[in-house]
Amino acid sequence: MSAARLAYTLLYYVLLPLVVARLLWRSRRDRDYRRRIGERFGWVRPALVAEQPLIWLHAVSVGETIAAQPLIEALLQRYPGHRLLVTSMTPTGSAQVVERFGDRVAHCYAPYDTPDAVARFLRRTQPVLYLIMETELWPNSVAACRRRAIPVLLLNARLSAKSARGYQRFAALSRELMANLTAVSVQTEADAARFTALGLATQACQISGNVKFDLTLTPAQQHSAAQLRQRWQGEQRLLWLAASTHPGEEQQLLESFAELRQRFAGLLLVLVPRHPERAERLAAAIAEQGWQCRRQSEWRQSEAALPLEVDVLLGDTIGELLLFYGAADVAFVGGSLIARGGHNPIEPAVWGCPTVAGGSQYNFAEVSRLLCAAGGMALVDNSAQLTQQLTAWLSAPEQRRTVGAAAAAVAADNRGALARQLAAVADALN
Repeated sequence: MSAARLAYTLLYYVLLPLVVARLLWRSRRDRDYRRRIGERFGWVRPALVAEQPLIWLHAVSVGETIAAQPLIEALLQRYPGHRLLVTSMTPTGSAQVVERFGDRVAHCYAPYDTPDAVARFLRRTQPVLYLIMETELWPNSVAACRRRAIPVLLLNARLSAKSARGYQRFAALSRELMANLTAVSVQTEADAARFTALGLATQACQISGNVKFDLTLTPAQQHSAAQLRQRWQGEQRLLWLAASTHPGEEQQLLESFAELRQRFAGLLLVLVPRHPERAERLAAAIAEQGWQCRRQSEWRQSEAALPLEVDVLLGDTIGELLLFYGAADVAFVGGSLIARGGHNPIEPAVWGCPTVAGGSQYNFAEVSRLLCAAGGMALVDNSAQLTQQLTAWLSAPEQRRTVGAAAAAVAADNRGALARQLAAVADALN
């Protein structure tokens, strides 16, 4: 073990009690955080140990799991003789794996990045290939795979300038980490430049594009979205979806909503916080402002249409956001009016849903640039600009159709990353 990784490992062990304590603290609101803790230390359940060759795919949470769906579906189809193990780090990510893939894949939490936990996990699962979605890089996990001659592929990789500066502060550890990667499929040329600057060999880096563009809407999803719109009474009222929101954004959104309601009577706000566990507190805040609020987790059990008296529908469920985009007239994508880098604008684009977001876009810089350049997305700096943009769109159905068509065209024109990433997987397995 190098001096840099030894120092990292010692620090990880020192901080591990705090990591576990934070897990237990979060379990006060979500008891799933305290379940299956043994998996986080490599104690994989015997039922997950496969007799077939096993491909390990790691998707840290909800967003990465959704992004990985086209890849996972393709792997299941192309490699029926292999077992696919999908790991995550959060209960919401875990729930997404179970909901989307059921027993077609094995699933557990990824091990903490300590040598003993990783060794225990690898001993029990014996993967022939390790696939990592986006940029969830753990030095000991990657090094342990390299030592066992298990190819490590980083897929759909992105690296913001801010994250690159963070890696550069630990240059020796980053160089070792890059050297242990078999291949990296990055989204953009800028990502490639940042990875190679950290020490990744040029021949190990491929610009594949963003696999999120390869999202294909099934007839069942299109039908479900149409039904949802009907149940929201979308023929009688306009529907504004505010997706993946954070504290610091919701108050601005509610201020904008209050202004919009003065002009668009009956406008429904569908507010979906990034973290559903915040729903109870958020529902109380909405009610305090005088709005009648329903929660999706309660209302979806009913077969009745959403009453027109409901002002705000709080999306506190997991796995339905994609359908919400298909039902909405306009959308706001959160994590962008505050300095969080923004969330995925590709999903509304695939539906042809006009989308507005804040200016913080470092997580999707190239995607937002493409969408804005084509006229399929607008960026704003504050609630006043948000209100102005939404007023323009909500007032003009033809403009909404034009903006939505431009967004859908960008999504269609940028497909193809999946095929390139599958080729990298085939090379590694061969």
